[in-house]
Amino acid sequence: MPRSSAVYKESYNRCLEAIAEIGTGGNLPPETEIAETWGISRTTVRAVLKRLSKTGIIDWEGRRKAILRLPHSEDFFTSEETITTAEKVETAFMELILGGDLAPGTILRESELARSFGTSPSAVREFLIRFSRFGLIEKEPNRHWVLRGFTRSFAEELFDVRELFEQRAFDQMLERGPEDRTWKALVALQAEFERISADIENRYMEFPRMDEAFHKLLFEQLQNRFVEDFFGVVTMVFHYHYRWRKSGELTRNRLATREHLEIIAALREGDRQKARDAFARHLQSARTSLLESVHWEEEG
Repeated sequence: MPRSSAVYKESYNRCLEAIAEIGTGGNLPPETEIAETWGISRTTVRAVLKRLSKTGIIDWEGRRKAILRLPHSEDFFTSEETITTAEKVETAFMELILGGDLAPGTILRESELARSFGTSPSAVREFLIRFSRFGLIEKEPNRHWVLRGFTRSFAEELFDVRELFEQRAFDQMLERGPEDRTWKALVALQAEFERISADIENRYMEFPRMDEAFHKLLFEQLQNRFVEDFFGVVTMVFHYHYRWRKSGELTRNRLATREHLEIIAALREGDRQKARDAFARHLQSARTSLLESVHWEEEG
C-alpha cells in the first residue's frame, strides 16, 4: 500500500475519533489546524473532509465543517488498511518471533522473510538494518542475519532512557496546560480505554494498540527525530517481545488500562500534581512488569 494511502486512511480514522469527541452539532477546526496537529498535508486534510462530507458525517461548506452525526464502527478503515509497508514488515516480523518462539542464534534470511511477509526483499532489508541498531539482531559478514539474545541489562538500559524522554514530555505538556494539543489528545483516548476496561477479559489483547497510541503522543510532541526513532524499539520490546510470559498478560493489561484511565481522569480534572503522580506510578509499574514478566536469556 502506498504510504500516501495509509497516511490518508489513518488520518481519516483519527478525524472520526475527533468527531466522536466533539459530538453532533459541533464543528471541526480549520484545515490548517488539522494539518498541523496531525503532521499531514493540506491535500490530505481536504481528501479526508471530502470523504466525511460524502458519507454524511459532516456538512462542509467553505470554512464551516458542521458535524451531522457520530461515526459508526463501519465508517473506520481497518487496521490492515492504515499501515504502511514498513509497518507491515515490522508487524509481520514481530508476529513471526512471537509465533515461532525463535531461540537466540536463529538465522534470518531476507529472501525467506520477504516471501513469508508478502513484500519485497528490499523492504525487509531496510527494516532489518534499522532494527539491527538496537543490538537484538546482527548480520554476520557476507552472511545472513542472526537473532541475538534479549538481556535484563538491555531492558533496564532501555527503560532508563524511556523514563527520561517520557517524563520530560509529560512535564512539558503539564506546563502548557489543558489547552495543549497533546493534553487534549490524551484525554480523547478515554472512551477507548474504558471500552477495553469494561470487557477486559475479552479485549485485553487490544490494550497494546491503545498503550502505543497513548505513549506515541508524548514522544511525538517533543518533535525530536532521535526520540521518535527510539520509540520504535520501545514499541517492539513492550508490545511484541517474544519472551513475554503469556500467562500474566491479562493481569498486566488490566492494571495498565486502569493506570491509563487514572492519568486521563487527572488530566480531565486539570489536576497537574495528581496527573504527575499517576504517570510516575504507571512508569514504575511498567518497569516492574517488564522485569518480572520476561524470560531472560541469562536465566536459561
